[in-house]
Amino acid sequence: MRRPAIHLLLALLLLGTHTVHAQDTPSLKPLAFQPLPLGAIRPEGWILEQLRIQADGLSGHLDEFWPDVKESGWIGGETEGWERAPYWLDGLVPMAYLLDDDALKAKVVRWVEYILAHQHEDGWLGPVHGERDSKVSKNKYDPWPIFIMLKALSQYEEATGDPRVWPAVRRVLERLNQVVDETPLFEWGQFRWADGVLTVHHYYDHHPEAWLLDLAAKLHAQGYDWQKHFTDFTLERRVLITGASLATHGVNNAMGVKAPAIWYRQSGEAATLQGTFDGVRNLDRFHGQATGMFSCDEHLAGLHPSQGSELCAVVEYMYSLEHAIAVSGDAALADRLESLAFNALPATFTADMWAHQYDQQANQAIVCVSKRPVFATNGGEANLFGLEPNYGCCLANMHQGWPKFVSHLWMATPTGGLAAVAYAPCTVQTAAGGAPVKIVVTTDYPFGERISIKIETSATQHFPIALRIPAWAEGATALVSGKAVAGVPGTFLVLEEDWRAGGRIELRFPMKARMGKRFNGAVSIHRGPLVFALEIAQEWRQLRGELPHADWEVFPQTPWNYGLALEGGEGAIDFEVGPVAGNVFAAEYTPVRASVAGRRIAEWQLKNDAADAPPQSPVDSTEPLENLRLLPYGAAKLRITEFPVLAP
Repeated sequence: MRRPAIHLLLALLLLGTHTVHAQDTPSLKPLAFQPLPLGAIRPEGWILEQLRIQADGLSGHLDEFWPDVKESGWIGGETEGWERAPYWLDGLVPMAYLLDDDALKAKVVRWVEYILAHQHEDGWLGPVHGERDSKVSKNKYDPWPIFIMLKALSQYEEATGDPRVWPAVRRVLERLNQVVDETPLFEWGQFRWADGVLTVHHYYDHHPEAWLLDLAAKLHAQGYDWQKHFTDFTLERRVLITGASLATHGVNNAMGVKAPAIWYRQSGEAATLQGTFDGVRNLDRFHGQATGMFSCDEHLAGLHPSQGSELCAVVEYMYSLEHAIAVSGDAALADRLESLAFNALPATFTADMWAHQYDQQANQAIVCVSKRPVFATNGGEANLFGLEPNYGCCLANMHQGWPKFVSHLWMATPTGGLAAVAYAPCTVQTAAGGAPVKIVVTTDYPFGERISIKIETSATQHFPIALRIPAWAEGATALVSGKAVAGVPGTFLVLEEDWRAGGRIELRFPMKARMGKRFNGAVSIHRGPLVFALEIAQEWRQLRGELPHADWEVFPQTPWNYGLALEGGEGAIDFEVGPVAGNVFAAEYTPVRASVAGRRIAEWQLKNDAADAPPQSPVDSTEPLENLRLLPYGAAKLRITEFPVLAP
């Protein structure tokens, strides 16, 4: 995936000339797309329902019962005062303001008020280690949790305009500037430096003080070299515990994908940006899964579809892509973002979002406590659905997935236009063409092919709208003012029009069956951005805990070990599409199902409490031919996603 040339071409098409700062002030490379302030995009339809379910589940109530948040050191408590509360707040802030939920906003305000009121005299925010015993950091000042908290505070400032935030942030960044001189970045902060630089760049764009770029340069210089890591990629096999390090850690790699793109804004070197695309390409090549996620259970784990992918890595990969898209304007990265959002993200939650997995599996034939787990470096409870299976970091960090995805559906172009980066029902209220504009997106996408975009203005306004045409959407069309315009898959279709009140764009993205080539010659089945998986009847057994946040094992009640009869290619797969109603990622309400013929493969069995590797295709089977039912991956909590292919 080599993209700098495409980035530069798109910049010429969309950006025009763009002066960020005066000539005597250092400058950053302009963004291809500028994310809109939190609250400019409001969720509607099925995705509003997902955020509401999330708010009614663990995310909206975690501070009421989980000690690591409820009694966090960040608000004067005696429990963990490191990363967990900042993680939770970083997801709660956008969720609260996207939903305009008074109860959730009150929680946010309570936390922000305490944190701002208790800023240390030297400018530091939050617990200073050494004030109380710390199990997570021996250093008095640890920059890593500060990086997370600054992301939460910058979102809060966008949503509320609170004038106290920038002065507080400026003080902590000044102290951070001194701290990294005294003690260079270490451990997690050394590998996650890009999260700090991202915030520094955000504030520099609004407050162009040269010392901020000096701080960013220090963080980069002291941080791990993600550009070299991804461009000269050496992690080609499953990582065992003896070879594990912070460089092989899955979440670090998910966070690291954005690092070259973030640093490109300051370096200005195309080779720097290329590191992000090399990262996506190499993670796919050696560790990729059918959903567009890569395996990491806890460390990079290869191509086997029963190796897990950590929930933290899913939401951090999404966040990395959102910012890499803003920097590069690249359509392929947005395709990948949708694949993660519509498949890997919902698959790892129960339908009510009161339980989640630490590790999900593409071929997830059983969910149980394992004495000899298949996972590379995680424990035997890593794929349970529960409160905090395996480790609590995912319970702290999972909340950002849906809210930040919604916040990046549309972005602004520096020529005064708007770009549709990803598609879901929403309302956008912002400025375009120098005046206020409201965009209403009505759609069943990704379940349906059609997207209706209504432009509401007070007068005729001239500005471009860039519409992403997914790479899989052969025959895509946009109907504008009664005229059909063809879109080129894998690009942005730029419409420069005089938009009038009530103007409409009708998009159609034909969704044909596609098959992906997978491990051992297996195949995955796709329609649009959705991946499909075998529907397996399930028995849920409560392992421990009390409702609503209990821990669960899930056992199959119907066979799972099937190969597919695909002599007719994609034509052998039939889809049934119905209306969107209810929770789209609950199996009983999913609006799309597929069917395909297959036979059981008797020798394909469980190994180490997981589906063994798919036997090498083509596979012979004398079992009866059956009609198999498939669900969208996100709705299938037990599933087979990578299927062996039967011999003709």
